Amino acid sequence: MTVFGAAGNVGRRTVTEALSRGHDVTAVVRDTARVADLPHGARPHVADAADPDAVARASAAQDVVISATRPAPGRERELVATAEALLAGVARTGVRLLLVGGAASLTLPGKGPLTLSEGPGFPAELRPIADACAAQLDACRAFAPDADWTYLSPPALLEPGERTGDYRLGRDELLVDDEGRSAISMEDFAVALLDEAERPRHRRARFTVAY
Repeated sequence: MTVFGAAGNVGRRTVTEALSRGHDVTAVVRDTARVADLPHGARPHVADAADPDAVARASAAQDVVISATRPAPGRERELVATAEALLAGVARTGVRLLLVGGAASLTLPGKGPLTLSEGPGFPAELRPIADACAAQLDACRAFAPDADWTYLSPPALLEPGERTGDYRLGRDELLVDDEGRSAISMEDFAVALLDEAERPRHRRARFTVAY
């Protein structure tokens, strides 16, 4: 298994979850300085997820690639170019790709086609990353015949927390609880990622999870 963005908040937890399940993990970072942030037991690898050749090399002979890369503020459009490079790279090797995406393109419950980013009160400062994540999903769908991808949208709130192993599955609609809250811990989000990696249920599709 190869994990891109392995030193980030979601990536590091994904690597930790994979290692706890006995997987052999290649943890990919773009900056050599981030190798020290990787969980013990992972095999460090320095590469750029925006380089299709590097993606192809890192994914060769792997059973699945997980990408949890996240651009810095002001560089949101890099998310789309990175998704296209990841898709192109795994298309060469035939390895499955699980992409961590965004929540803003999920439709609001009971609101028809209205998405989270189109709903009332959506923060203006989140608009650039919301638009980039929507374009990221479009890139996956455009690659549908050539790459074996899955796109996982988080709920509205994704924060560090506890690992419970419990979550609900959805497709294109934001999942909310009885109190209208849409949330999951990063730890349980990683559980959902690894569950999908081990038992694929959403090939060439988007899905979402929440409590």
